Amino acid sequence: MKRNGPLEVITRRPAGAAHPQPLLFVHGAYTGAWCWDEYFLPWFAEAGFEAVALSLSGHGESPGRNCLDLFSLDDYVADVCEVMDRFAVPPVLIGHSMGGMVVLKCLELRQPPAAVLMASVPPQGLWASAVGLAMRRPDLMNELNALLAGGAKSLDALADALFAQPVPLDRLQRYALRVQPESARVIWDMTLFNLPQIARMHRPPMRVLGAACDPIIPPPLVDMTAAALGVPAQIFPGMGHGMMLEADWQAVARSLLDWVVELFPANCEIR
Repeated sequence: MKRNGPLEVITRRPAGAAHPQPLLFVHGAYTGAWCWDEYFLPWFAEAGFEAVALSLSGHGESPGRNCLDLFSLDDYVADVCEVMDRFAVPPVLIGHSMGGMVVLKCLELRQPPAAVLMASVPPQGLWASAVGLAMRRPDLMNELNALLAGGAKSLDALADALFAQPVPLDRLQRYALRVQPESARVIWDMTLFNLPQIARMHRPPMRVLGAACDPIIPPPLVDMTAAALGVPAQIFPGMGHGMMLEADWQAVARSLLDWVVELFPANCEIR
């Protein structure tokens, strides 16, 4: 589907000279670029990187909310490719949850210098996650299905879905105001109809990260992703699905920063 208008893109740059390797963050379902701007974007900018996040079509401040269900997974991939092509230097792609599968599909079309999957939908699709969640947490599954269709938001369900660590009530309420429905078409694409084709992917250096207490993409599914891609998985203890918003988010950010700096050496220190 053709989007009517420009995508929301949030860019945070360091005060001084930037590291030559930019970073592009891709959000998951029900959210937008805002989830990265809470902590990650300013932190990586402070570390010396140009840190950019987009809101996919129909998300955040990007156009298309009124026709969200018409967007496909390929439309989201086109959004990321469009933003990638604006960079003078191809960015490292970092995708969370649904955004991880978008990154995997981007690898069929583009060759970024590196890619990171955080609590990503596995290349095998959402089916295992959906069945497992329905068996372990049918209440949470019902809440997510209601949100998919634009139903009411439950603070308890939001906390259960995203967090294993304490989160202040005012912050949870602020997040709830920004959580939104997701494209049912994209959910089906990720479940069955448009799964990544690993044999067609470019294979840059990759990291696969997961959270030990994630009810949506639990560690066995993170391991499944890592095995399919032939890389090790790193599981962060005591964390839930919303790894970039958890109280210990810096553990994830520092691990990611160390890996990027090792891949692309430059003078880059947290000030």
